[in-house]
Amino acid sequence: MTKPLADQIEDLLPQTQCTKCGYAGCRPYAEAIATGQADINQCPPGGQEGIARLATLLGRKVIALNPVNGVERPRPVAFIDEALCIGCTLCIQACPVDAILGAAKQMHSILPSLCTGCDLCVAPCPVDCISMMPVTGERTGWEAWTQQQADAARARHDARAARLARERAENDARLAAKAVAKMKEVTDEVTNTPEELAEKERKRAIIAAAMERARLKAAAAAPGKE
Repeated sequence: MTKPLADQIEDLLPQTQCTKCGYAGCRPYAEAIATGQADINQCPPGGQEGIARLATLLGRKVIALNPVNGVERPRPVAFIDEALCIGCTLCIQACPVDAILGAAKQMHSILPSLCTGCDLCVAPCPVDCISMMPVTGERTGWEAWTQQQADAARARHDARAARLARERAENDARLAAKAVAKMKEVTDEVTNTPEELAEKERKRAIIAAAMERARLKAAAAAPGKE
């Protein structure tokens, strides 16, 4: 069975998840190419070979990398200056492939073998303790990156996305349960004066509004929602 076009395109992308293409990751970029919303020359990590691969798949002419999206370069790896790191976790939150280890207020470490060189951890660092160091000599694009590395990076990215979605769902469930419990608590309050009744109804309205906002947020985030 032939794969959907977006899947075939995604298979040819380096899975660095760097967003330099202008999209939130390799998958959104693949979908944009498949629907004609993006061109094939917007992926600096893939470089000219990546463009050639996409051109072959789609029966298009090979074109130059769009300089708006960046330049083809040797693959870098992020390094953290341990003396400057304050343990803020912002780089951990930014890493799309879980290549950074650490905890709040503790020094973080980057796993070089897992880093895709996406640069996304650099900007959020409030103390500028992260630098990108080239590690592939003069090799650029797919010469500096293997299919095995790309496949592993995609697996880590997808696993991270699934974990974050699960954590959001669990947190939303906890908040919903707390809201239901609070609504019951307020509803069960005994009121003896019109003022107390008015205050009770005010609280109920606030809780009900919060529950409705949570419901609408969950509905908007549901899979397949346009």
